[in-house]
Amino acid sequence: MPLIRFVDTGGALLAEADAAPGDLLLDVARLCDVPLHWRCGQGTCGTCKVRVTPVGEDGEVMLSGKERNVMLRAGLVSAEQARQAVWSGLAGHWRLACHLTVGADDWQVLCPQD
Repeated sequence: MPLIRFVDTGGALLAEADAAPGDLLLDVARLCDVPLHWRCGQGTCGTCKVRVTPVGEDGEVMLSGKERNVMLRAGLVSAEQARQAVWSGLAGHWRLACHLTVGADDWQVLCPQD
């Protein structure tokens, strides 16, 4: 089971949880009472933004058009990024926790407190 470590912008540990591959990251955060901002839970508001750093390999990731469009409207990605369905890895990119399913590797998840 992958270990998910939720941290704040200062690097302080907010929560740590074992998750099953395929779990929705937003659900894992909510079960752990992580103070992650979210409103809709359906992928349309863009408030559940996180940055994920995989502990293992960081290969290419495929994003849905809906997630890319929501992040573009929220100002989290550029128009150039929003046009690309495949990104080179998770690290360094904003993602929406309501669209992100847990993989096989451990993750550190940065949860901005804004």
